[in-house]
Amino acid sequence: MNSTAPSLPTIQLPYVIAVIGCDGSGKSTLSADLLAELGKENPIELIYLGQSSGRIAEWIGDLPLIGSRFQHYLVAKAAKTDEKKKSEPEGLIALVIYLLSKWRLFKFKKMLKLNDQKVLVLTDRYPQAEVNGFNVDGTGLNSSLSTTWFSKKLADREQKMYQLMANHVPALVIRLNIDAATAHSRKPDHKMARLEAKIAVIPNLAFNGATILDLDSREPYDTMLKSALEASKEIISRV
Repeated sequence: MNSTAPSLPTIQLPYVIAVIGCDGSGKSTLSADLLAELGKENPIELIYLGQSSGRIAEWIGDLPLIGSRFQHYLVAKAAKTDEKKKSEPEGLIALVIYLLSKWRLFKFKKMLKLNDQKVLVLTDRYPQAEVNGFNVDGTGLNSSLSTTWFSKKLADREQKMYQLMANHVPALVIRLNIDAATAHSRKPDHKMARLEAKIAVIPNLAFNGATILDLDSREPYDTMLKSALEASKEIISRV
Protein backbone atom coordinates (compact mmCIF):
# COMPACT_ATOMS: atom_id res chain seq x y z
CA MET A 1 0.00 0.00 0.00
CA ASN A 2 1.12 3.56 -0.50
CA SER A 3 2.11 5.20 2.74
CA THR A 4 0.30 8.46 2.14
CA ALA A 5 -3.00 9.43 0.59
CA PRO A 6 -3.70 12.59 -1.38
CA SER A 7 -3.69 15.46 1.13
CA LEU A 8 -5.16 18.22 -1.04
CA PRO A 9 -8.92 18.75 -1.34
CA THR A 10 -10.37 16.50 -4.00
CA ILE A 11 -11.32 17.98 -7.36
CA GLN A 12 -14.45 16.63 -9.04
CA LEU A 13 -14.38 15.96 -12.78
CA PRO A 14 -18.04 16.12 -13.92
CA TYR A 15 -17.27 15.12 -17.53
CA VAL A 16 -15.02 12.12 -16.88
CA ILE A 17 -16.17 8.49 -16.88
CA ALA A 18 -13.53 5.83 -16.20
CA VAL A 19 -13.71 2.15 -17.14
CA ILE A 20 -11.48 -0.11 -15.06
CA GLY A 21 -11.02 -3.84 -14.62
CA CYS A 22 -8.62 -6.74 -14.97
CA ASP A 23 -7.40 -7.97 -18.35
CA GLY A 24 -10.13 -10.13 -19.85
CA SER A 25 -12.95 -8.24 -18.16
CA GLY A 26 -13.99 -6.49 -21.38
CA LYS A 27 -12.69 -2.95 -20.74
CA SER A 28 -11.72 -2.27 -24.34
CA THR A 29 -14.95 -3.62 -25.82
CA LEU A 30 -17.15 -1.76 -23.35
CA SER A 31 -15.17 1.46 -23.78
CA ALA A 32 -15.55 1.29 -27.57
CA ASP A 33 -19.29 0.66 -27.35
CA LEU A 34 -19.84 3.42 -24.79
CA LEU A 35 -17.86 5.79 -27.01
CA ALA A 36 -20.09 4.95 -29.99
CA GLU A 37 -23.38 5.19 -28.10
CA LEU A 38 -22.68 8.25 -25.96
CA GLY A 39 -21.03 10.00 -28.90
CA LYS A 40 -24.36 10.07 -30.74
CA GLU A 41 -25.55 12.87 -28.47
CA ASN A 42 -22.39 14.32 -26.89
CA PRO A 43 -18.93 15.49 -27.93
CA ILE A 44 -16.76 12.73 -26.47
CA GLU A 45 -13.17 11.47 -26.50
CA LEU A 46 -11.62 8.19 -25.36
CA ILE A 47 -8.26 8.40 -23.61
CA TYR A 48 -6.16 5.39 -22.64
CA LEU A 49 -4.59 6.05 -19.24
CA GLY A 50 -2.32 3.02 -19.07
CA GLN A 51 1.46 3.29 -19.32
CA SER A 52 1.61 3.32 -23.14
CA SER A 53 5.04 1.73 -22.97
CA GLY A 54 5.35 1.70 -26.76
CA ARG A 55 5.74 5.48 -26.94
CA ILE A 56 8.49 5.44 -24.31
CA ALA A 57 10.21 2.59 -26.15
CA GLU A 58 10.32 4.72 -29.32
CA TRP A 59 11.89 7.62 -27.41
CA ILE A 60 14.48 5.39 -25.72
CA GLY A 61 15.33 3.85 -29.07
CA ASP A 62 16.41 7.27 -30.34
CA LEU A 63 18.96 7.69 -27.55
CA PRO A 64 22.62 7.17 -28.47
CA LEU A 65 24.40 3.98 -27.32
CA ILE A 66 21.12 2.14 -26.61
CA GLY A 67 20.45 -0.73 -28.99
CA SER A 68 16.99 -1.91 -29.97
CA ARG A 69 17.27 -5.11 -27.94
CA PHE A 70 18.29 -3.23 -24.82
CA GLN A 71 15.55 -0.69 -25.50
CA HIS A 72 12.85 -3.38 -25.48
CA TYR A 73 14.42 -5.08 -22.47
CA LEU A 74 14.31 -1.85 -20.44
CA VAL A 75 10.69 -1.06 -21.28
CA ALA A 76 9.45 -4.63 -20.78
CA LYS A 77 11.26 -4.86 -17.45
CA ALA A 78 9.82 -1.52 -16.32
CA ALA A 79 6.26 -2.24 -17.44
CA LYS A 80 6.20 -5.50 -15.46
CA THR A 81 7.16 -3.90 -12.18
CA ASP A 82 4.69 -4.49 -9.34
CA GLU A 83 4.24 -3.94 -5.63
CA LYS A 84 5.49 -7.40 -4.61
CA LYS A 85 9.11 -6.92 -5.58
CA LYS A 86 11.63 -7.32 -2.77
CA SER A 87 13.97 -4.58 -3.95
CA GLU A 88 13.63 -1.38 -5.89
CA PRO A 89 14.91 -1.20 -9.51
CA GLU A 90 17.88 1.10 -9.89
CA GLY A 91 19.46 3.20 -12.61
CA LEU A 92 18.00 2.99 -16.09
CA ILE A 93 15.08 0.72 -15.11
CA ALA A 94 13.96 3.21 -12.45
CA LEU A 95 14.27 6.04 -14.97
CA VAL A 96 12.14 4.18 -17.53
CA ILE A 97 9.48 3.51 -14.89
CA TYR A 98 9.47 7.20 -14.03
CA LEU A 99 9.15 8.15 -17.71
CA LEU A 100 6.20 5.78 -18.12
CA SER A 101 4.47 7.59 -15.26
CA LYS A 102 5.33 10.99 -16.75
CA TRP A 103 3.69 9.92 -20.02
CA ARG A 104 0.61 8.82 -18.09
CA LEU A 105 0.53 12.24 -16.40
CA PHE A 106 0.80 13.95 -19.80
CA LYS A 107 -2.29 12.09 -21.03
CA PHE A 108 -4.04 12.79 -17.73
CA LYS A 109 -3.50 16.53 -18.19
CA LYS A 110 -5.00 16.27 -21.68
CA MET A 111 -8.05 14.68 -20.05
CA LEU A 112 -8.26 17.57 -17.55
CA LYS A 113 -8.26 20.12 -20.38
CA LEU A 114 -11.10 18.33 -22.12
CA ASN A 115 -13.06 18.22 -18.88
CA ASP A 116 -12.55 21.97 -18.45
CA GLN A 117 -13.84 22.43 -22.01
CA LYS A 118 -16.98 20.46 -21.04
CA VAL A 119 -16.11 17.61 -23.40
CA LEU A 120 -17.17 14.20 -22.15
CA VAL A 121 -14.11 11.99 -21.60
CA LEU A 122 -14.17 8.24 -21.41
CA THR A 123 -11.00 6.73 -19.98
CA ASP A 124 -9.74 3.18 -20.35
CA ARG A 125 -8.12 2.68 -16.89
CA TYR A 126 -7.54 5.38 -14.29
CA PRO A 127 -4.51 6.10 -12.05
CA GLN A 128 -4.83 5.59 -8.30
CA ALA A 129 -2.62 6.30 -5.27
CA GLU A 130 -3.93 3.62 -2.91
CA VAL A 131 -1.82 0.61 -3.91
CA ASN A 132 1.63 0.42 -5.51
CA GLY A 133 2.05 -1.35 -8.82
CA PHE A 134 1.77 -0.54 -12.53
CA ASN A 135 -0.40 -3.64 -12.89
CA VAL A 136 -3.14 -1.89 -10.88
CA ASP A 137 -2.46 1.63 -12.25
CA GLY A 138 -0.49 2.72 -9.20
CA THR A 139 3.12 3.83 -8.83
CA GLY A 140 5.90 1.73 -10.28
CA LEU A 141 8.54 2.86 -7.78
CA ASN A 142 8.67 2.70 -4.00
CA SER A 143 10.79 5.18 -2.04
CA SER A 144 11.02 2.90 1.00
CA LEU A 145 12.76 0.21 -1.09
CA SER A 146 15.15 2.56 -2.89
CA THR A 147 18.83 2.20 -2.07
CA THR A 148 20.27 5.11 -4.09
CA TRP A 149 19.63 8.83 -4.00
CA PHE A 150 18.67 8.81 -7.67
CA SER A 151 15.99 6.12 -7.47
CA LYS A 152 14.62 7.53 -4.20
CA LYS A 153 14.29 10.96 -5.79
CA LEU A 154 12.45 9.46 -8.77
CA ALA A 155 10.17 7.45 -6.47
CA ASP A 156 9.28 10.52 -4.41
CA ARG A 157 8.47 12.52 -7.54
CA GLU A 158 6.43 9.69 -8.99
CA GLN A 159 4.44 9.39 -5.76
CA LYS A 160 3.52 13.07 -5.99
CA MET A 161 2.37 12.55 -9.58
CA TYR A 162 -0.03 9.82 -8.56
CA GLN A 163 -1.31 11.74 -5.57
CA LEU A 164 -2.02 14.65 -7.92
CA MET A 165 -3.88 12.42 -10.37
CA ALA A 166 -5.80 10.54 -7.67
CA ASN A 167 -6.85 13.87 -6.20
CA HIS A 168 -9.02 14.34 -9.31
CA VAL A 169 -12.18 12.29 -8.94
CA PRO A 170 -14.07 11.09 -12.04
CA ALA A 171 -17.85 11.53 -12.12
CA LEU A 172 -18.24 7.77 -12.52
CA VAL A 173 -16.02 4.72 -12.32
CA ILE A 174 -17.37 1.67 -14.13
CA ARG A 175 -15.62 -1.31 -12.58
CA LEU A 176 -15.75 -4.64 -14.40
CA ASN A 177 -15.31 -7.51 -11.96
CA ILE A 178 -14.19 -10.98 -12.98
CA ASP A 179 -12.62 -14.11 -11.50
CA ALA A 180 -9.10 -15.21 -12.42
CA ALA A 181 -10.16 -18.43 -14.15
CA THR A 182 -12.55 -16.62 -16.50
CA ALA A 183 -10.03 -13.85 -17.16
CA HIS A 184 -7.35 -16.42 -18.01
CA SER A 185 -9.71 -18.28 -20.34
CA ARG A 186 -10.20 -15.03 -22.25
CA LYS A 187 -6.54 -13.98 -22.06
CA PRO A 188 -4.55 -17.25 -22.08
CA ASP A 189 -1.35 -15.38 -22.96
CA HIS A 190 -1.47 -13.60 -19.56
CA LYS A 191 0.11 -15.26 -16.53
CA MET A 192 -2.46 -16.49 -14.03
CA ALA A 193 -0.44 -15.08 -11.12
CA ARG A 194 -0.57 -11.55 -12.53
CA LEU A 195 -4.30 -11.81 -13.19
CA GLU A 196 -4.85 -13.03 -9.62
CA ALA A 197 -2.75 -10.14 -8.28
CA LYS A 198 -4.89 -7.60 -10.15
CA ILE A 199 -8.16 -9.20 -9.12
CA ALA A 200 -7.07 -9.16 -5.47
CA VAL A 201 -6.69 -5.36 -5.60
CA ILE A 202 -9.04 -3.81 -8.18
CA PRO A 203 -12.38 -4.57 -6.41
CA ASN A 204 -11.15 -2.76 -3.28
CA LEU A 205 -9.98 0.50 -4.85
CA ALA A 206 -12.02 3.52 -3.72
CA PHE A 207 -10.74 6.14 -6.21
CA ASN A 208 -10.95 8.87 -3.60
CA GLY A 209 -14.66 8.42 -2.97
CA ALA A 210 -15.79 8.32 -6.59
CA THR A 211 -19.20 6.98 -7.54
CA ILE A 212 -18.52 3.39 -8.60
CA LEU A 213 -20.74 1.14 -10.70
CA ASP A 214 -19.71 -2.47 -10.09
CA LEU A 215 -20.57 -4.84 -12.93
CA ASP A 216 -20.02 -8.60 -13.24
CA SER A 217 -18.34 -9.14 -16.59
CA ARG A 218 -19.36 -12.80 -16.52
CA GLU A 219 -22.96 -11.70 -17.11
CA PRO A 220 -24.27 -11.41 -20.69
CA TYR A 221 -22.48 -8.54 -22.41
CA ASP A 222 -25.69 -6.80 -23.49
CA THR A 223 -26.81 -6.65 -19.86
CA MET A 224 -23.49 -5.13 -18.80
CA LEU A 225 -23.55 -2.58 -21.63
CA LYS A 226 -27.11 -1.55 -20.79
CA SER A 227 -26.23 -0.93 -17.13
CA ALA A 228 -23.12 1.03 -18.07
CA LEU A 229 -25.05 3.17 -20.56
CA GLU A 230 -27.83 3.94 -18.09
CA ALA A 231 -25.36 4.97 -15.38
CA SER A 232 -23.35 7.07 -17.83
CA LYS A 233 -26.43 8.87 -19.14
CA GLU A 234 -27.50 9.62 -15.59
CA ILE A 235 -24.14 11.24 -14.92
CA ILE A 236 -24.32 13.24 -18.16
CA SER A 237 -27.81 14.50 -17.31
CA ARG A 238 -26.42 16.24 -14.22
CA VAL A 239 -23.99 18.53 -16.08
